[in-house]
Amino acid sequence: MSVVLAIDAGTTGVRTRAVFDDGQESFSSYKEFTQYFPQPGWVEHDAIEIWNAIVATMQDVCGQLTQPVSAIGITNQRETVLAWDKRTGQPSANAIVWQDRRTAERCEELLPSLDRVRAVTGLVLDPYFSGTKAAWLLQHTAVPPVEHLCIGTIDSWLVWKLTAGAAFVTDPSNASRTMLFDINTLQWSTEMCDLLGVPMSVLPTVRPSSGRFGVTTDVPGVPNGIPISGIAGDQQAALFGQACTSVGMAKNTYGTGSFVLLNIGTACPAPSDGMLTTVAWDLGDGAPVYALEGAIFVTGAAVQWLRDGLGIINESSEIGSLAESVPDSGGVFVVPAFTGLGSPWWDPYARGSIIGITRGTTKAHIARAVVDAMVHQTRDAIDAMTQAGGVTLAELRVDGGASVMDAMLQRQSDALGVPVLRPTDHETTALGAAYLAGLAEGVWANLDEIGSMWALDKRFEPQEEDHSHAQWLRAVERSRNWANPES
Repeated sequence: MSVVLAIDAGTTGVRTRAVFDDGQESFSSYKEFTQYFPQPGWVEHDAIEIWNAIVATMQDVCGQLTQPVSAIGITNQRETVLAWDKRTGQPSANAIVWQDRRTAERCEELLPSLDRVRAVTGLVLDPYFSGTKAAWLLQHTAVPPVEHLCIGTIDSWLVWKLTAGAAFVTDPSNASRTMLFDINTLQWSTEMCDLLGVPMSVLPTVRPSSGRFGVTTDVPGVPNGIPISGIAGDQQAALFGQACTSVGMAKNTYGTGSFVLLNIGTACPAPSDGMLTTVAWDLGDGAPVYALEGAIFVTGAAVQWLRDGLGIINESSEIGSLAESVPDSGGVFVVPAFTGLGSPWWDPYARGSIIGITRGTTKAHIARAVVDAMVHQTRDAIDAMTQAGGVTLAELRVDGGASVMDAMLQRQSDALGVPVLRPTDHETTALGAAYLAGLAEGVWANLDEIGSMWALDKRFEPQEEDHSHAQWLRAVERSRNWANPES
């Protein structure tokens, strides 16, 4: 029996999970870390705090294992970026999180180059992506000289730390989220680096998602020499963990945000309005897989806001029962555009709103509206995706924290008019990272063996038509362009 460790470095916390090759029940360790909001629209993380949380969870899991670890896979919040000194290992500033909007004006200045950005990177000009964040760090923080500077996403930081600075690497799924990477050639783009003002020399080496990146070295409480053999951005890892390895298969992860990915095969498509084209994974076989993506910035984060910001619930797990204590939202709509809107709107100046409140509105109606917003935003993204891609969605596989809510998934099926399938293992992001690493080290032989690990927990079939979506779109319009000083 073999075991693979999956490190899932998320937006609000980190998890290390032991995944066994025979599918037996795994176990994990989780630790939250601090969210910093220094200015409106800014979101930051302390990279050292993230590393310490990773070490603590790895120690916890390794302490429970009775056999050696065959490999480590890493999955991570994707567009979050940081700069550090390769001599000291010290970050020059807090990491700028994917939700951060501080570079919105810079993205506007770059709009004349939008067509080239889309053609080369598959992305749109939005502060969501790493490139303008990296440029901001170079311009506004005391970074070391270029010859001593590393700029990377969280996966690069973790591998660098796990290998005691021996490996400064990333994979195409993460690189393709930076706005600095050519998804056609799978190389850093000189054109994009020059456009954004990021020296190519400070960026990590790009290697296939499944393959050996390095080995653990001097990590407290963790054995030396464990191969680090899989890396993928969290949403691509979830697509792989959901066994969506065939063209036309799609998944949605209800996490801090929600991200819908559709496997479109090995041919890189032309840009599509409102959608992102991203590298799903590269198995090192010369045939990288691409995906269309709809990016929704805030879903689960809105539940945390109800808990921490408004005090409507004490624990995130209470949201389902509170939301279902009322038959509907009572005409209330919550548009959780706390950091702008992603697919298909791409409006960095949108801001959150609650509309439709009356004297009869209760906290249960607001909770219900937050859950309904998950359904509506997913439909918006999928409607745009299927139209852009010219495909018909046959089913949607789902995962993430909010996927435990049966009533929400039923409404999702009603809204989309297709079956929604929830697997027995909801933490597919970590599974995908483990599968990529295990595939490289021979723990699993091929994609068919990985696909056989997927098991259905519950299937939700459409039951009634959703009549609230038109009203939702009216609410979205009222949230758009709110923070633009010129509006």
